[in-house]
Amino acid sequence: MSSDQSAIEVRGVSKRYALFSSPAERLRRSAAVRVRRLLGQAYSANASEFAALDSVSFEIGRGETVGIVGRNGSGKSTLLQIICGTLSPTSGSVLVNGRIAALLELGSGFNPEYTGRDNVFLNSAILGASEEETRARMDQILDFADIGRFIDQPVKTYSSGMYVRLAFATAINAQPDILIVDEALAVGDEAFQRKCFARLRQIQEQGATILFVSHNAQSVISLCSRAILLDQGQMLMEGAPKEVTAQYQRLVHARKEDAEGIRQSILTGAWRTGNVSDDPEADERHEGDAKPALQGALSPARTEPEGSAQTTGLFDPNLKPSSTVSFDPNGGVVTDVFLTDEEGNKCNRLEHGAQYRLNVSATFSRDIEQVTFAMMLKTTVGDHLAGQWSHRDGEGVKVTRGDTVEISFPFRNQLVPGTYFANAGIFSSADGEFTIIHRLLDALMFKVVPFEHSEVTRGSVNLRPDGASVDIRVTEKTDGDGKTAASL
Repeated sequence: MSSDQSAIEVRGVSKRYALFSSPAERLRRSAAVRVRRLLGQAYSANASEFAALDSVSFEIGRGETVGIVGRNGSGKSTLLQIICGTLSPTSGSVLVNGRIAALLELGSGFNPEYTGRDNVFLNSAILGASEEETRARMDQILDFADIGRFIDQPVKTYSSGMYVRLAFATAINAQPDILIVDEALAVGDEAFQRKCFARLRQIQEQGATILFVSHNAQSVISLCSRAILLDQGQMLMEGAPKEVTAQYQRLVHARKEDAEGIRQSILTGAWRTGNVSDDPEADERHEGDAKPALQGALSPARTEPEGSAQTTGLFDPNLKPSSTVSFDPNGGVVTDVFLTDEEGNKCNRLEHGAQYRLNVSATFSRDIEQVTFAMMLKTTVGDHLAGQWSHRDGEGVKVTRGDTVEISFPFRNQLVPGTYFANAGIFSSADGEFTIIHRLLDALMFKVVPFEHSEVTRGSVNLRPDGASVDIRVTEKTDGDGKTAASL
């Protein structure tokens, strides 16, 4: 990608902070650094250091929307501050093409003693807008922020929600080339978040570049075309949002003792061919084997069924997901996920309006209390459509080591024609603590075949499952004021 096509170029950016054992050591170190600078000598790293960022490199094209995800302390905010120019890197470089508007820490760029109106002018000036431009946009800013008479009160009296409403309204109305949002929307209420996302999509359509940081995987999947995973200052991976957020969730929910191994598997790409097993001895036996992500988690004896499902074309043996992600098992593992029709035939080509069951099988390697199961149907981009739990909160079944459990979730298919995925998971709420035993993302892939009038449906769910017609009534301007009615 050429510089003309790039909005942001990050090249080998590192940020290190020196760690000192005492204030006296800090003073000696600071004096030594100053002397070296005066003498024109290079930076010396003989003190203990913490790497907030470690050789991070990526490019973002003009008009692209990129999400950044990562655990707390992964370096996301540090990276954004360096991109915005409010923090200098220890090494590496950042090239930014265009005007940046950033929503970083809550209230950043605002003077708490000034009124909201004064801060709009101040913040707009920081973003490069003239006073005349800000005055022309003031009504739009105030309408979007919707904080009423508080606009003329000092912002130190504002709630966190009012802060972010005014900051977001100011930033988006500065018509930035690049908009950077760092978890700011999490502060607002649901109605404000919906308004913000609608405005973000308008900014996308206008060709602006957006860098979006969030812990909400669904928001990243819905809004972004690409995503980056940071952890412990390193860029572990970049790619499709659904793929990146799946690995992020796997890392977030990992047991402490498993986290480093998962980090390395993501960093090296080994997760793409990793063996999933809840048996350490089995892992050793298969060491070095190249296996699909599901091998060892799902039964290898998955064959197309005999009978009506095969002969009526409701089962396609080639319809298999390649995007499956398995969380590390924690005492149990999902071994099979498949769909059946009302007669019990396996299927993956579904008819509209028919009754089906999503079947999940699991085995357990330890005793666990209050085990629950869950399923979720999703779109190809990862949007959640509908799901079920096997039990209510605080309920579940008790399993013992060596048990095999099978569960069947019923549902009537109201999805419109298209391709969909299903997740499956095992959880425990023993002792009031929610624990993930095992999860499979994109465990199953299936299609919904066309049905009558399906060409006029939109979205993912058919709102006219009973086939009711759409009534259209036209009133014509005639001498007799006649009326024409029609139904579709």
